[in-house]
Amino acid sequence: MSEENPILKIENREPTDWKQGDAFQKNEVQLANRNCGTLAETLSLDITPVGAHYLLNHFDVPLIADQHADAWELEISGLVNKPVTLSLSEIKQLPSKTLPVTFECAGNGRAGMLPRWPSQPWFVEAVGTAYWTGTSLQAVLDLCGVEDTVQDVVFYGADEGVASGERHYYGRGMPLADVWKSDALLVWAMNHQPLLPQHGFPLRLVVPGWYGMGNVKWLNRIELIDHTFDGHQQQAYMIRDEQGNPIEPVSTMQVRALMAPPGIPEWLSARRLIDSGAHTVVGKAWSGSGVPIARVEFCDNHQWRDAELGERLGKYAWTPWSIDWQPSPGKHIIECRATDAEGNVQPEQAPWNARGFCNNATHAVEVWCT
Repeated sequence: MSEENPILKIENREPTDWKQGDAFQKNEVQLANRNCGTLAETLSLDITPVGAHYLLNHFDVPLIADQHADAWELEISGLVNKPVTLSLSEIKQLPSKTLPVTFECAGNGRAGMLPRWPSQPWFVEAVGTAYWTGTSLQAVLDLCGVEDTVQDVVFYGADEGVASGERHYYGRGMPLADVWKSDALLVWAMNHQPLLPQHGFPLRLVVPGWYGMGNVKWLNRIELIDHTFDGHQQQAYMIRDEQGNPIEPVSTMQVRALMAPPGIPEWLSARRLIDSGAHTVVGKAWSGSGVPIARVEFCDNHQWRDAELGERLGKYAWTPWSIDWQPSPGKHIIECRATDAEGNVQPEQAPWNARGFCNNATHAVEVWCT
């Protein structure tokens, strides 16, 4: 009798097996070493440098040689009048545009939700804004002719691995109605340079306003189907209760503000040290689907006041904010929170869910003033 493959048993846990306290598992540390967050100090910039932008990859990075990039092919099939296969070179010949877009990982803030699901242990660093250049997804679908019975559009990448015992290529579905409402792009450039391998070179999907899991990298196949896609990554990105029952799918980003921590850091704890006197605290705020930010508030030891808002670079880019602050000597807990134009406000504590998604609780930083 052959021995059962242990890899196919990974993550097949009962709900009581995964409850974590403050201690991080070895597997989580391995994920954190492979995936990196945006440098907090770059929250003072409107555009995140490519090398400082957060990174989350589920499986190995497909390594495509530069000289083969233009021959990369995207297959579009399923319920279309004319299935097509387009090379990257052909896609680049279609009309293109560049959009500044803020990305946030759906698991950003997971480390602050207890009990914690063992996965990439983000605190608040999984966010960044870049210029993305590509061709309109809608324009490419129009070339194929979408049939009336289509319900979901499914995007597949070339990255392959095993999760919860299932071997698969990374794939995500999006309702056709949401595709038509979106400004989704088939992207080949980030900050006016070719995509880096870890960011999806040579071709990726960018869906402005949605959490990062929908922005499929190394895109090589699009399939249009007449039902709701239920692949592994679609099921994985669900808000679930403690028993694992699905509540709703993860989709557009929640309203949120973060600050560039003032002062200088203490090496191990990351507490901030700051000299007394006048300071300006800066940060960024954003919401999903391009909804504007209406207000950002700053708090010093439970005293809230309004910050000043700057101009965002585009509909889907974060909004800069700033506020003058003159701390007295001693310990300070400073916080920030955003309100968007639809009245959504960051909570002090986000509703708990089993996988730690969409934690948009107010950002708090401990600062010691000397």
